[in-house]
Amino acid sequence: MARGNHTTVTEFVLMGFTDRPELQLPLFVVFLVIYLITLVGNLGMILLIKVDSRLHTPMYYFLSHLAFIDLCYSSSIGPQMLQNLLMKKKTISFSGCFAQLYFSSAFATTECFLLATMAYDRYMAICNPLIYPAIMTQWVCKELVIGVYTYGFLNSLIQTVLTFQLSFCDSNIIHHFYCADPPLLALSCSDTRNKEKQLLIFSAVNLTGSLLTVLISYICILFSIIKIQSSQGKCKAFSTCASHLTVVIIFYGTLFFMYLRQPNAGNSWKYNKVVSVFYSLVIPMLNPLIYSLRNTEVKDTLKKMIEGKESH
Repeated sequence: MARGNHTTVTEFVLMGFTDRPELQLPLFVVFLVIYLITLVGNLGMILLIKVDSRLHTPMYYFLSHLAFIDLCYSSSIGPQMLQNLLMKKKTISFSGCFAQLYFSSAFATTECFLLATMAYDRYMAICNPLIYPAIMTQWVCKELVIGVYTYGFLNSLIQTVLTFQLSFCDSNIIHHFYCADPPLLALSCSDTRNKEKQLLIFSAVNLTGSLLTVLISYICILFSIIKIQSSQGKCKAFSTCASHLTVVIIFYGTLFFMYLRQPNAGNSWKYNKVVSVFYSLVIPMLNPLIYSLRNTEVKDTLKKMIEGKESH
C-alpha cells in the first residue's frame, strides 16, 4: 500500500449531518441559531469580565479563556458545516481539512487542561484560602494558561501531521460534517494501526490525566466543605464551584463517550455525529449560560450593564 505523504486526494467531500435533502434547511436554521448564541454568549462573557474590575480574579481570568476557547472551537467547525448544509458541492480542500483537524483538536485538548486548571484554582481558593492570593498570582495564572495552550496546540500538531502522513488514494468521502481523525483514518489506504494506537493513547492520556486533576481537586474540596460548620458556609463554598463542576461533567462525559467507547460497526458514524455536534457546538453554547445563570457576580455585572444602557 502507498505510505507517507504520497496521495492522489486533493480535496475531501463532507457527507454532513444527514443526506436527506428535506432536512438540510431545518438543520441549517437550528445550527445557525446555536452558533449565533455561542458567539453572543462567549463574546459577552469575555466583555463582562473585561469591563468589571470585580471580576479581575483568577477564576474569571480562566473563565474568559474558556469562553475564548469555546468561541474558537465552535468557529473551527460551525461555519463550514453551515455552508455545507446550503451547498450542493460539500467539499473541503486538503489543506482546509488539515487546518480544521488541527484547530478543532487543539482547542478541544486545550479546553480539557484549562478545565483541570480551573479545578485546581477552586481547590486552592476553598482548601487554602489564606495562601490563595499569594499562590495564584497574576503571573502564575498567565503561566498556567500559556502552558495549557502550548500543550494543546503541540499535541494537536503531532496528531494532525501523523494523520496527514497517511495516504488517501481511494475514496475521498468523509462520513462526518467536519474533518476528524476517526473518519479520516477510515479513508486511508495506508496501514493505520500505529496511528490508531497513538490516537487512543494520546486521547486516553489527555482525558484521564486532566480528569484525574479535576477529581483529586474536587475530592479535596468535598472534604474541606464537610469540615465547614455552618450550612451557609457550605452552600457558599459549593456555589463557587457548582458551575465549573457542571461544565466538567458535560464536557468530559461526551468526550469519553466519543473517543474511548468501542466502535459499533453499524451505526457508529451516526452516533459519533450526534456526540460531535454536542461537544463542538452545543457545549460551547451552554458554558456561558451555565456560568451566567449560576453565578451571582456575573448576573450582577450583566444587570448593571443593562441598567446603565437603559439609563442612557
